[in-house]
Amino acid sequence: MKLYNKLSNSIENFRPNDDIVKMYVCGVTVYDHSHIGHARTIIFFDVLRRYMLSKGFKVKYVQNFTDIDDKIIIRARKEGVRPEEIAKRYIDEYYVDFDSLNVMRADKYPLVTEHISDIINFIGILLKKGYAYISPNGVYFHVPSFDNYGKLSKKTIEELESGSRIEVDPLKRDPLDFALWKLYPDQPNWTSPWGSGRPGWHIECSVMASKYLGDSFDIHGGGNDLIFPHHENEIAQSESLSGKEMARCWLHVGMVSINAEKMSKSTGNIISVTDAIHKWGTNAIRIYSISGHFSKPLSYDDQSLMACLQKWRQIEVCAYELRFAIGSRGKTDEIKRLLSETEHTFESAMEDNMNTALALSIFMSFVNEINIFAADEKLTKDMAEIAMPQFNNFLNILGLRVAEPSEVDRLQIEALIGVRNSLRQERRFAESDTIRKKLDDEYSVRLIDHKKRTIWMKFDASSGRANIT
Repeated sequence: MKLYNKLSNSIENFRPNDDIVKMYVCGVTVYDHSHIGHARTIIFFDVLRRYMLSKGFKVKYVQNFTDIDDKIIIRARKEGVRPEEIAKRYIDEYYVDFDSLNVMRADKYPLVTEHISDIINFIGILLKKGYAYISPNGVYFHVPSFDNYGKLSKKTIEELESGSRIEVDPLKRDPLDFALWKLYPDQPNWTSPWGSGRPGWHIECSVMASKYLGDSFDIHGGGNDLIFPHHENEIAQSESLSGKEMARCWLHVGMVSINAEKMSKSTGNIISVTDAIHKWGTNAIRIYSISGHFSKPLSYDDQSLMACLQKWRQIEVCAYELRFAIGSRGKTDEIKRLLSETEHTFESAMEDNMNTALALSIFMSFVNEINIFAADEKLTKDMAEIAMPQFNNFLNILGLRVAEPSEVDRLQIEALIGVRNSLRQERRFAESDTIRKKLDDEYSVRLIDHKKRTIWMKFDASSGRANIT
């Protein structure tokens, strides 16, 4: 498998250090709703994880929550509640959103507030080694003490100083020095050897990544906006402490724009995950998130999402045509050949720097071929039995999920279809159309009429079906 490693600025063959792929992804700061940019990043790493699992790797996946931060505190004071209430509210919402999006739960979701003692110990070691110093405002990492600073962003110290927003503090020894521990007299704060305060942002991930994955692990990921300063500072802290390479491969996901404009609260064009799901459905959002190469920017607009929803409609039809196929002595050799070609090209796309856009296109070609067989009344049960396992494997890798009715609903749906079939035979079409509408409205079921039978398919309740006419 080849992956673009930002650290080496090249595409490399990926091999884990041992039989477990260890992956750390920077999570969200929980002071507000998760947005579509978060969704794209997290869905990409979910697909990467799923693909590695499908290839037989074991994966240890860690994704943090930043549950103490100035933004959280400001929000809490504005609402007159405690910061931990704000954090819990948006962590709970995160789980609802991303469970809906069929994102596999991480093996560990560490919280900053649960690791304060680990952070203090980490900072203490950096001080002893001479990489950090104490100032009246807290503890700072001294950037000139780390020779390889800038190796991730590929910028010199001079470029970083001139082109970046730097925290202003006249007591810093160097403009690029960054806070490991900030002194604050007000709650929330924690006692440390250097005074009561709170940890800096960058130290959190260094501590939690090393605690759960070790000093050196396979993949570190996040959005493109984290390359500098966050990930650059993580490397400086972690490698100064351990003397080891923090992560062997650094993957960054491109930013999402809204109608080709940068997402910004000032312009009011932030799209929350909850709102996106409500409008388009979970599967369309997943398809959208992998519809471009992960490293490139992606625009969120109605035209793009409509195209993704239409793709999902084709996949749903395929799933139910395969499920309800009848007959035998079909074109099984053609199906086997189609499967072999699709599996090979799909895997090649995924192995080539996680080209999910190409892999998705290959899968859609497979889906369309199956749907053509079905539309031509040539899809038989023996063909479907050959195709179904690989179809489900593709769905699993991409994290797409077909809605399933309860057993009670299934029996009622099939009974109504039986009544409708009788009405159609009696040419009572107005009454049969009433049943079709009832199935659509009450059960989210669409009917597909073949020459001699009718099959049905259930929509996801949140699938945005009203958007397609």
